Amino acid sequence: MTSTRLGADRCPGLLTPFVAQDGAIIRLRIPGGWVHVSTLAELLAIGTDFGAPMLAVTSRTNLQVRGLPDPLPEEVMVRAEATGLLPSSTHERARNILAAPRAPELGPLVAELDVALCADPVLADLPGRFLFAVSDATGSVLTEPFDVAYQALTPTTGVLRVGGLGMPCARDDAVAHLLERARLFLQHRAGPRVWNIRDLPADSPVLRGLGPMPVDAAAPLVPGPIGDDLVAGIPLAMLRADHLTALARVTDEVVITPWRSVVIPGGARFAQELGDAGFSVTATDPWARLSACSGAPWCARTSSPTMELALAAAPSLRPSGPRIHLVGCERACGAPTLDHVLVIDPRSVDDVVTAEGVSDR
Repeated sequence: MTSTRLGADRCPGLLTPFVAQDGAIIRLRIPGGWVHVSTLAELLAIGTDFGAPMLAVTSRTNLQVRGLPDPLPEEVMVRAEATGLLPSSTHERARNILAAPRAPELGPLVAELDVALCADPVLADLPGRFLFAVSDATGSVLTEPFDVAYQALTPTTGVLRVGGLGMPCARDDAVAHLLERARLFLQHRAGPRVWNIRDLPADSPVLRGLGPMPVDAAAPLVPGPIGDDLVAGIPLAMLRADHLTALARVTDEVVITPWRSVVIPGGARFAQELGDAGFSVTATDPWARLSACSGAPWCARTSSPTMELALAAAPSLRPSGPRIHLVGCERACGAPTLDHVLVIDPRSVDDVVTAEGVSDR
């Protein structure tokens, strides 16, 4: 059965900001998640100068600045474009490409996919919710709700995946096959209210040629050292000035993950320093399992200060327990893809702490 939403996709970009209660929101795509710390600092500076002094990372490894004036001042546009994160004015919302965060060998494939995507005028019509994924043999990021993915099994061979379906695919053919499925999606969806391949009927031509091929995906990364690297969790997925100051002391570049964290290549030896700066650097840190939507005063749909309550409740949580996600309304924005307890419209720290006793949904 085809699924449709109440309206066309309104995911923001730089040229198409979304206007919330607190002002305009811009979103810049980071295909593959690799980004310079200096770029993060410049985006945070834009927020500090014109809106909210924080930089959000999204589950699609994108970056978001909010609380900006509407219409956007020309200086915001100029400074954001100067980061190099807007290579295409027509395709900015279509450049949603996840990649396995600890597989730098996938970088050339991500870059090739991004260039080819932006070169096809047809694909400018992809919804902002349409998601490409590129993984290595571990299946990392294939736990996420991708539309079409390529999993490299060897340097020359792999699998094209759409949900639990797939087909063998050579590395040299991967980009062509990924983009062809995206074009078929645009041809055969019922209209702009259909955002994803999973919303199409089971007999859709988009799925032609694919057979059952279950995904054996690696679990999402958790905060802490992995070999020489460090996975650093970002509390509430919001980077602040102290975070970036600490990152700049230890690295030039990080990899944003879909799990409210960054991977710092070679960063394991800096775990204590980054923990002191406010990152989560152990799997037992409460921030490894606590998240929230933007809530009040940022969102007009609720009066629940979800972020403020999460900050206040974190010290009272046990070292282990279920994932907890606070939301101001039934839309459940930002909810994790893994099992979690959903706390709707919380009004006190007790509402958050007592959720630890609720079974995972």
